[in-house]
Amino acid sequence: MIESVKEMVVGGKLKKIEGTVQEALDGGATAQEVLDSMMEAMDEVGGKFQRNEIYVPEMLVAAKTMQRGVGVLKPLLGGGGVGKYGKYIIGTVAGDLHDIGKNLVAMMIEAAGFEVIDLGIDVPAEKFVEAVKANPDCKVVGVSALLTTTMEAMRVTVKALIDAGLKSQVKIMVGGAPITQAFADEIGADAYTADAASAATKAKELAEA
Repeated sequence: MIESVKEMVVGGKLKKIEGTVQEALDGGATAQEVLDSMMEAMDEVGGKFQRNEIYVPEMLVAAKTMQRGVGVLKPLLGGGGVGKYGKYIIGTVAGDLHDIGKNLVAMMIEAAGFEVIDLGIDVPAEKFVEAVKANPDCKVVGVSALLTTTMEAMRVTVKALIDAGLKSQVKIMVGGAPITQAFADEIGADAYTADAASAATKAKELAEA
């Protein structure tokens, strides 16, 4: 049944995933084994996306499917499993109201094994700083901007995190349409990723570093 769970996530079978997860559990699989199979499925989905075999809508459905499956597992996992890499704080910078890309990244990051704290859109730099201070077990922060005009707000946010002395606690990831590796380097971010699939991979690397 574990293989079926994986297939359901890869195929984005939203309506069938909960029943399939329950069948796998009833068949003797542990919640952690089922979760691991769903994470493997999302790795596969991420790979397909990067090879242009699927596109954002399919990736979004797969991530939502996994979220539903995780909903069945949460009561059985306690505090372990789901957030095994710790917390990941994400938000779209001040002045920017875009959230589709951020939401997709948040879903992929959660699927990769983080507990995600989503600060939403139009988030001032101070709110990022407060959120990190309030969550000492947070290892990575994701800062998103989708407008050229809000790149400056991203610079301010990264500077605020650095000035608050939080670089020893968290790694800062940045992304969004106008952002480049060069800009990420310029503002002092630890990582830049071009899409949600690579963001999930990079977040795991940073958390384990």
